[in-house]
Amino acid sequence: MALSGKIKIGLAEDNLEFCQVLRDYLESYPDLAVTAVANDGLEALEILRTSPLDLLLLDMIMPKLDGIAVLERIRTMKTKPKIIILSAFGHEEITRKAVELGADYFIVKPFDLQIHPFRGHTRRNRIDVIPHQIRR
Repeated sequence: MALSGKIKIGLAEDNLEFCQVLRDYLESYPDLAVTAVANDGLEALEILRTSPLDLLLLDMIMPKLDGIAVLERIRTMKTKPKIIILSAFGHEEITRKAVELGADYFIVKPFDLQIHPFRGHTRRNRIDVIPHQIRR
């Protein structure tokens, strides 16, 4: 499948080992392509400015800018991808704030990649993020 037909994903995660595992897992699906990787909040904003993404997987705790600060800046952008927050902290207040700022879904780490905690599909040039558990 050509890259133009794939869902373009950006990863913003400061744990390099986890980032590589997640990238390898996502790219094992033929309709997904990880097209940009950031290891801190400032890099995350840069890939959003320079790379057309359908989906951003955003860690909450990162150097330079945390996930909340990234979400605050994303709100001002004209075009923005769907956003899934990845966080080791599932605190209700943080989750609420992330959703208020535009996060589409929140996944608490660690999670089992074999369970496939999210699934995406395109519909009319946008991505709809559907939690696997909800689709059952």
